Amino acid sequence: MTPGASDFLLIVDVQNDFCPGGALAVKDGDAIVPLINDLARRFRHVGLTQDWHPRGHQSFASSHPGRKPFETIAVAYGTQTLWPDHCVQDTAGAAFHPKLHVPRAELVIRKGFDPAIDSYSALYENDHTTPTGLAGYLRERGLTQLWLAGIATDYCVAWSALDARREGFKVTIIEDACRAIDLEGSLDRAMAAMREAGVAVLRSAAVT
Repeated sequence: MTPGASDFLLIVDVQNDFCPGGALAVKDGDAIVPLINDLARRFRHVGLTQDWHPRGHQSFASSHPGRKPFETIAVAYGTQTLWPDHCVQDTAGAAFHPKLHVPRAELVIRKGFDPAIDSYSALYENDHTTPTGLAGYLRERGLTQLWLAGIATDYCVAWSALDARREGFKVTIIEDACRAIDLEGSLDRAMAAMREAGVAVLRSAAVT
């Protein structure tokens, strides 16, 4: 498939803390960087998301005495997984991977900056009602198909894909340009949910 004028590549959270050596490292997270750099050259429209948490964010296990990373708690908007402190605003861990080179990027969506709510999706906060503005941006620009690559397949990529489908966009994830956390089967669940919602799954070789 050859991306056209209405296609938008969204590169999700390719940040130091999600790559090897980072605070919430995803296995082989850095391995997708060269592939994403190459993919970005094939798209006329490209954007990025950046996890951007204040210190003491509600999603951090350190904000809940006695709790450990990857436990879950109940919060106002549902179940919250507790994470190690990561992607803290204006730290090296929150920066994009140093080898990520996407000069055509026209938009950066920062998420997770509200200390009281986590934000996986590029379109909505985790309450599923507070928008980021991305859907409106895409519509105003006449961009009808969203392509997704980045970290993590089963969290921020999947939540973005599902929200985009609910908003009526065509959505494709580029499977080999993503990496997953895979907590207790979360990857299989995410892939099943995306396929059920009509998300297409392709490999980068199919994007020409």
